[in-house]
Amino acid sequence: MTEPMLGRREVLLLSAFLIVMGAGWGASQPLTKIAVSTGYGHFGLVFWQQVIGAVLMAVVCRVRRKPLPRTKAALRTYLLIALIGTVLPNTMGYQAAVHLPSGVMSLLLSVVPMFAFVIALGLGNDRFAMRRLVGLCVGLAGVLIIIAPSVDLGQRVPVGWAAVYLAVALCYAFEGNYVARWGVAGLDPVQLMLGASLTGLVIVAPLVLVTGQFVAPLWPLPVPQAAFAASAVIHVLVYASYVWLVARTGAIFAVQVSYFVTGFGLFWAWLVLGEAFSNMVWIALAAMFTGMYLVQPRPQAVLAAASVIRDN
Repeated sequence: MTEPMLGRREVLLLSAFLIVMGAGWGASQPLTKIAVSTGYGHFGLVFWQQVIGAVLMAVVCRVRRKPLPRTKAALRTYLLIALIGTVLPNTMGYQAAVHLPSGVMSLLLSVVPMFAFVIALGLGNDRFAMRRLVGLCVGLAGVLIIIAPSVDLGQRVPVGWAAVYLAVALCYAFEGNYVARWGVAGLDPVQLMLGASLTGLVIVAPLVLVTGQFVAPLWPLPVPQAAFAASAVIHVLVYASYVWLVARTGAIFAVQVSYFVTGFGLFWAWLVLGEAFSNMVWIALAAMFTGMYLVQPRPQAVLAAASVIRDN
């Protein structure tokens, strides 16, 4: 199956949509930073993220009159996406966000395509190419600039918590490869997000009770809770939009969102949080953008993955 052919007007409209997605996803890092500023527990935050996602997607499913599939394949997909797409990465991410600057978190997330390439090779989803190996090395050089204790980034970056955030990126990279290899069991983006949110809620609710990390909502919402609610809404809407975009345009076009997520993440960190960056941050950014460009598969290498998502 070939990548879908798009007209010039449609390309322009979808490009604008891509930029909006990147701006939204990029805003989630500073919003998360604000949310964790008052000591809310990570399980409590993940719990409410699942609640917000489930409510939003349930409303959309009801309006569309599409029931939630409960087949074994669908339940297995909900579980995997809930674990590697939300519960595990966000549990780690909310803890790391307490210690890491928002802009640095955005930079570290840009390694997702590079991790995805390595995982794809291991799963047999992709083939080795010297060009992409060079991209992987260049991108990792950018990571080393960020985590090296001797490099002045203008803000303190704890190496241990940076490593934790790299594990977050690893989860997202594995998630993408899972979808490319095994598909989404015939689910559309809204059904997938609803099922994953409900499954994540079942997983996290007992942990919230055991750890005593329940976050009681207040009204009117204080700034940290409002920031978190906005971040949760952005996450579920943009993620569902990304799955739709891959199905509509193919993986090559949709993956360009990575550039906008990182760029807007740094912009929002500066605008919202007043974070300042040294010249080394821009060198790291250039290395990571170069790495992302080189690691991206050529068109023929992603046709199978794109067709799997479109056919589902």
